[in-house]
Amino acid sequence: MDAKVVEFSNLLRRNGVRVSLAESMEACRALALTGLGERETVRAALRATMIKRGVDLPTYEQLFDLYFSGLGEAIAATTEATRAALGLEAQAFQELLEELRRWLAEQGIELSELARALLAADTGSLERLLRDAAERARLGDIQQGFQEGRFAHAVAAALGMGGLAAELERLAAALAGGGAPPALRAYVERRLQDLGDLVKAMVRAQLDRQDVSRRERQRLDSLAEKSFFYLTEEEIRRMQEAVTRLAQRLRNVISIRRRRARRGRFDSSATLRRNLQYGGVPFRVVFDRKRKDRPQVMVLCDVSDSVRNVSRFMLQFMYSLQDLYAKVRSYIFVAELGEITALFAERDINAAIESALRGELINVYAHSDFGRAFRMFHRDHLAAVNKRTTVIVLGDARNNYNLPHEWVLKDIKQRAKQVIWLNPENRMTWGFGDSEMDRYAPYCTVVEECRNLNQLYRVIDRLVTA
Repeated sequence: MDAKVVEFSNLLRRNGVRVSLAESMEACRALALTGLGERETVRAALRATMIKRGVDLPTYEQLFDLYFSGLGEAIAATTEATRAALGLEAQAFQELLEELRRWLAEQGIELSELARALLAADTGSLERLLRDAAERARLGDIQQGFQEGRFAHAVAAALGMGGLAAELERLAAALAGGGAPPALRAYVERRLQDLGDLVKAMVRAQLDRQDVSRRERQRLDSLAEKSFFYLTEEEIRRMQEAVTRLAQRLRNVISIRRRRARRGRFDSSATLRRNLQYGGVPFRVVFDRKRKDRPQVMVLCDVSDSVRNVSRFMLQFMYSLQDLYAKVRSYIFVAELGEITALFAERDINAAIESALRGELINVYAHSDFGRAFRMFHRDHLAAVNKRTTVIVLGDARNNYNLPHEWVLKDIKQRAKQVIWLNPENRMTWGFGDSEMDRYAPYCTVVEECRNLNQLYRVIDRLVTA
């Protein structure tokens, strides 16, 4: 059962549900206590140990039904259909199986493990044999419906159905020659067909799982190109999960780079100098042990209605990356500027962002005034900017015809490592109407259009891996 829990955990992860190794182990311990007799008990135990967020429940329920309602229940259903086709009640069917066991013992006939499990209607053993055969046949690689026949043949071959067919034919002949009841011969002949049906059902179930994963990827791909302006509430929740996964990926990349940095880079010049005594043969390799200072980031997010969605994603992403930088300071603004760094430190990410967007720090219902907000930053926070600081401004630069005060960005750029501006509007609209983007752009190191998740991915990847 542990192997099935691990496989189910992997299936959940492939579909965006975060399940740690510790949670998988906890699920195994829970099933050891509850047992496997009641399907709904198993469902509840796995849900309690693996699922942490309500948004993941629909995915969990769908995948649980696909995974755990598949092979075991299909085997039981097939056996039940055979019993009904033979016209036997449950008690009479069990007596038939016992009679077959006695007859085989009396005749001294030894059957293969597969034949014994199939004829004894041993669901557990039969499921294990089928899963082992599926693994050997690489059934997990199936992708399209037209591959069903090929994979079903591969599973049947790995299972040894060719040899089983010959074995059951010999058994049927022995039953006929030994005067066994006709019901026994009918049962043996039918079970080979049952096994073929089970193989097909298993292949179909695996394809259904792949379809779920593929549809999930396709939905995320389509969302990644959809403008932040047009996201529904459900899509926003799904996008937040995608942003969190990206943060984790980049965190892993930077962690690897920092481990390499601690070791140092290969210093070819120093290596050659040290090994002159060996004729230049590099017996002693020299690494440059210099470490770069961890950079710091300051994020200024416009939270007016026009960019509220993208601001939420950006703030969430920076929250997720806080441990990558020496310091992350986050600000929101419309016409006034307010720092939300303390909110991030004290509260859950979603609670912190909701508090900020409800207007607890600044008036979020005011008309945008970038110039005024920039002057407040210059007055109160410019001293914190230095050559290790990356300043990120997120906003559409629509200033309601107020003074832009672009000189503030000029001062920031002179002090900072870099200034990055992410604009959620189409680049073709910059500088038209009340847009001041053409005034702000000359004082930015990087200016990028950022209207969807893919564009945000590219910008953040460039920022973090630089």
